[in-house]
Amino acid sequence: MLSSHALAIDLQPNDIVAPTPDRTAISISYVNAQNTTLYVNNVPTGASPNLESNLGIVRLGHTYTIGSLPAVSYVQVGGGTLSPDGSLSAYPASQGMTDTTIATAIWPYANHITRTYFGVAAYLSLPTGEYSSTKAFNLGNNRYSQALQLGYQRPITKSVDGAFAFDTVWYGANSQCAAACSSATNLQFTQKPLYSSQIGPIYRINQTYTVAATYVYVTGGETAFNGIERNNTVVTQRYFVSGVAYTKIGRFMLQYGNDIATMNGFMESRRLALRYTKSF
Repeated sequence: MLSSHALAIDLQPNDIVAPTPDRTAISISYVNAQNTTLYVNNVPTGASPNLESNLGIVRLGHTYTIGSLPAVSYVQVGGGTLSPDGSLSAYPASQGMTDTTIATAIWPYANHITRTYFGVAAYLSLPTGEYSSTKAFNLGNNRYSQALQLGYQRPITKSVDGAFAFDTVWYGANSQCAAACSSATNLQFTQKPLYSSQIGPIYRINQTYTVAATYVYVTGGETAFNGIERNNTVVTQRYFVSGVAYTKIGRFMLQYGNDIATMNGFMESRRLALRYTKSF
């Protein structure tokens, strides 16, 4: 069930760096993810699932100041396919829009001279994605969610910065959960807050190329059907590596990662992301 498989709010290299005000940016991304082994309480089920998603994502943002503090807001929409295969091949695929995200970040502290930044971001996810109570797997979650994230970045050496972020996600209820809740009738699906932390170095090779590595630890997010807890707390460790090229025509990013370990849910065996960003 996709609704119970939640991840951290991944930050890209230098996302914690305070932006220049009065700029508009558009980002276009392609994300491919493959989930294979299903775990229950740290034990693989023995089945051979294959749950693959292919998404196209568009983000439109604008930078400004609140008082003297740098800030940015953006809207993100997307669409694509979610395809069950292997031992999940009997389940129908999901095609259409993903949930919409609205976000605003502000930097209480930003020092470009010392390359030291502290930012706070708030996120709101709207249930605009494709969802059917008769499907076990959906691109949309049919519920609202809110998140708060803190990020800190500072130099370690002349060319290497260290970045750290922590976020908490709070979920609304989905009162139309049938197939995804293994039920013939609708149940109320609820989920406890999910806590995530991410840390890693960012290495600026030169003015054009930057590489980064990030380790992510996720915990919490236990779900319940009609108030009955399922004892399926999320405990996931994963990583991703990123390469960024800053060119005259925009910024290009290539990212790859996967789960290292997971306690409950699908094990993500691959996540590949390509992103192009143009500001003006």
